Amino acid sequence: MDLGRTGIWSIELRTADPGAIEDAAAELDAMGWGALWIPGLGGGDILGDSERLLGATRSVRIAVGVLSIWRHRAAEMAAGHARLQQRYGHRLLLGLGVSDAAAAHGAGRAYRPLSDMDAYLDELDGAPAPVPAGERVMAALGPKMIRLAGRRTAGVHPFMVTPEHSAATRELLGPGPLLAPYQAVVPERDPARARAAARGFLGTFLAMDHYARSLLRQGFTEEDLAGGGSDRLVDAVVAWGDTEAIGARVRAHHQAGADHVCLHVVGADSGVPLAEWRELAALAG
Repeated sequence: MDLGRTGIWSIELRTADPGAIEDAAAELDAMGWGALWIPGLGGGDILGDSERLLGATRSVRIAVGVLSIWRHRAAEMAAGHARLQQRYGHRLLLGLGVSDAAAAHGAGRAYRPLSDMDAYLDELDGAPAPVPAGERVMAALGPKMIRLAGRRTAGVHPFMVTPEHSAATRELLGPGPLLAPYQAVVPERDPARARAAARGFLGTFLAMDHYARSLLRQGFTEEDLAGGGSDRLVDAVVAWGDTEAIGARVRAHHQAGADHVCLHVVGADSGVPLAEWRELAALAG
């Protein structure tokens, strides 16, 4: 599935007023973004929310980034995916994640990430209407999960990573599979305000073990993870500044081997960050 070079990742495209979501999605489609990504948010009607975006747009791809395999049954996802692909022209990409041990335990299961994901993919393959490998990706961060994604899905959608991580991931994947990293952005030129907005978003994730371990593997230290993130960490995983500065980070991911980079505006004052998306429109297409 061709996602284009850049996309928008947005919590608001799941949580805002439905009418505002539809209007914003139509405008983003017209801007030329290749894909609109929505998060799993711990469950809910991810297929219904995807359909709202599909119905409001004409050509942009809709990507789930990502649903937890503990909160969504594979059979239901496969059936819903097939229905939406038939109705809207194969524009839906399913992103899958193993989340963390707490999510697995909440579902009454032990936590064995690789075998759990492998089994879920088996269920998608064995469904009456299977989800093709090319229409699903994985939120892989570690080497073993990245290799599994390269073998059994279109590729990977890693969260909170640097261009250096994109380069290492491309080396693991080889030249074929999709590499579509998430990139948080703050369209703010003042360093203090930009970093404050970034820390307000990052703090929750830095306390999560799987993301902390990923950042440590990327070369950061425990000290970098403390207090909402050091300047070094914030500047490495959040792109801030004007559109040119943010565009430079996008290009760095592409030069490192990424096929597609999706931008998540954080720290915006408004519920739906239309002003910021319009400011970044030069990076679409």
